[in-house]
Amino acid sequence: MTQANSVVEALLSRSSMPALSEPAPAPEELSQIFGTALRAPDHGLLRPWRYLVLEGEGLRALGDLFVQAVRADDPQASDAAIERAQRMPLRAPMMVIAISKNLSDDKVPVVEQQISAGVGMGYMLVALQALGFGGIWRTGPMASHRVVREGLGLAPQETLIGFLYLGTPSSAAKKIPELDVGDYFSAWPC
Repeated sequence: MTQANSVVEALLSRSSMPALSEPAPAPEELSQIFGTALRAPDHGLLRPWRYLVLEGEGLRALGDLFVQAVRADDPQASDAAIERAQRMPLRAPMMVIAISKNLSDDKVPVVEQQISAGVGMGYMLVALQALGFGGIWRTGPMASHRVVREGLGLAPQETLIGFLYLGTPSSAAKKIPELDVGDYFSAWPC
């Protein structure tokens, strides 16, 4: 198989892995995985992204932030809601949080910078799978919650793009139905 074919095969077989356990990638593997994010299309070479890496105590601290967010929204939140928020970051041994810096630039709109950060997340997902690991990209209400944003130190103009959970798959990948490209791609003008 040529290198080009292996890249296409990796993309065509990519699947989110919600059940993740130890081990997370080793430092050498992480360097490769993180390096792929830095190859995302980047108009103007703005480097409009930054990433936070959480393990162990960092994951527990993020769970504390999630609990604070739940309590800020509902001071009478149930014990079950609090426990669920606390456990959310612990679904994998490692997490990467992608942040778009949303820089002011006359030629590169903010949405393009956010997409660049998202492409970086996608590249990391493919790299994880290619190296025998798994990942899942999640967002949800915590990604935009004021308490979480402030606790993570986001600047007012920054956008949290998502939470990328990383680890070793604990179960087989779900079978994803193949889509017909003709249903999504068409010539223009018609």
